[in-house]
Amino acid sequence: MPCTRADHHPLVSAPVTQTGHSPAVDATHALSPVPSAAARRDQPVPGRIRYYFGPMACGKSTLALQIDHNHARQGRRGLLLVRHDRSGTPTITSRIGITRDAIEVHEEMNIQDLVRAQWAGNQRVDYLIVDEAQFLSPCQVEQLAELADHAQVDVYCFGLAIDFRSHLFPGTQRLVELADELHPVQVEVLCWCGFPGRFNARTQDNRILREGDTVLVADTEDAASDPDAESTVRYQVLCRRHYRSGELGPRTTSAGQLSLA
Repeated sequence: MPCTRADHHPLVSAPVTQTGHSPAVDATHALSPVPSAAARRDQPVPGRIRYYFGPMACGKSTLALQIDHNHARQGRRGLLLVRHDRSGTPTITSRIGITRDAIEVHEEMNIQDLVRAQWAGNQRVDYLIVDEAQFLSPCQVEQLAELADHAQVDVYCFGLAIDFRSHLFPGTQRLVELADELHPVQVEVLCWCGFPGRFNARTQDNRILREGDTVLVADTEDAASDPDAESTVRYQVLCRRHYRSGELGPRTTSAGQLSLA
């Protein structure tokens, strides 16, 4: 039977007092009651979405593989996913040499269907590791949220925050909006000037490119290792000042220290 008492629902007209005025309505009456601890024990615990982000070379892929290792050694089963790894193959590759095979997330892939296929094969999925998550579509991020909320899957995403134009990637923006936890990776990456670098500049012919496609997998190695390939499109981490000014720093004379003379 529907409730007819005004103090039970904020949208029901309040009784008129003897003065002819309605009493003030407490706005907090619109809040839903929090269930008791005993009631919450009967509810499934949702998974959590954690997003770890930072510039190139800050250790995101290394951390992704470490988290996978820690979960797997405790008997949990997960899937490694990647989108546009720098190697050009369906793998998660760390710059310190650790590599693991992964599933390439295609542009049209439904990640929920991928997990359902694992269930259909009698394979448990307790967690997902998603590297290069900035390249996910907003719709695919929504699919991760659905898996976390309704299938209790823990989701660990790793990626860049901003593109070469210093704008948020669409996938990153949706992760920032939906994730339970946001973690900047703490390994400090330095600009050539020695200050912390945060911007992933796209460069060619010793200058910064500020226009072009958002997604372009390019070389990230030091140009000094191949002096004859200046025309190659590369990425370089810069601080805000030098990203804005377009200064790429002094040319290296060897594989060792920068020459500041």
